[in-house]
Amino acid sequence: MMPTLVAKPPQGDGWIHEIKLDGYRMGLVINGADDVRIFTKTGRDWSKKYIPLVEAAKQLEVKNAIIDGEAIVTNDAGLPDFHALQSTVHSSPNNLYLVAFDILHLNGRDLRDLPVEERRDLLRGLMKPDSRIQFSEEMPSYDGNAVFFVVDKAGHEGIVSKRLGSKYRSGPTTNWLKTKSFTESEFELLGVERERGKPAFALMAEPGTRKYVGSAFVSVNREMRERLWKRVQDHVGPAPKDMPKRPATQWVKPGIKARVKHLRGEEDLRHASLQDFWDAAGQEANEEE
Repeated sequence: MMPTLVAKPPQGDGWIHEIKLDGYRMGLVINGADDVRIFTKTGRDWSKKYIPLVEAAKQLEVKNAIIDGEAIVTNDAGLPDFHALQSTVHSSPNNLYLVAFDILHLNGRDLRDLPVEERRDLLRGLMKPDSRIQFSEEMPSYDGNAVFFVVDKAGHEGIVSKRLGSKYRSGPTTNWLKTKSFTESEFELLGVERERGKPAFALMAEPGTRKYVGSAFVSVNREMRERLWKRVQDHVGPAPKDMPKRPATQWVKPGIKARVKHLRGEEDLRHASLQDFWDAAGQEANEEE
């Protein structure tokens, strides 16, 4: 069941709100203590990568079950850390946790037609203290704006809002809505894509890598745009290695950094906009002249 991205959380008392976790979506399938498997969102069997979670699942007092959740790793602040998760899966699986938020089957019974709140009550009752499998508690408020404000300030990725009474149906749905937080990060400018009659976009890379991570809408004011075009012309360079051809793009040499506003918790830039830019060895562009 895939939530629809919305700009603002739904209001009213017909919804529950959970913290949106920055991890890997997964399905836990239990068919007896000797047959526990974990699948990725695309259906790949990652049981061998998630051995500590498989072992934790064997301690649940169920004959069989299908549980929906998110595999995470937390940082020193206790927040889910997606970048740490990527390396942990392959090197330190003992740092993994599974946060369970829904259950589809339990002991031979298909639960998908039950209301979401009833499914979650059943799932909550299966959880054990001090386990690597924990329940995703809903926030103690029906006010979507207030919940999102608190979660955003705490540094989380956002919230998922679920319509009370809704059934579980695989695929995209508007019965689950996700509202994501924005953050600002520093990137390296690879080039600028400009086509007549279309918005301009700045192409970005992780600093020091020249690895393309996405584009950002050039939303700066006219003065800064003109300054950006001049900066690009002064730093014309070749396209990064292995970068597909983009005829409308002017590539630049390494050395221009940029500050970009984008959705928090994404592998690549999404809904991104350029906020500022500067030479790596100089001051920010809007502080010059």
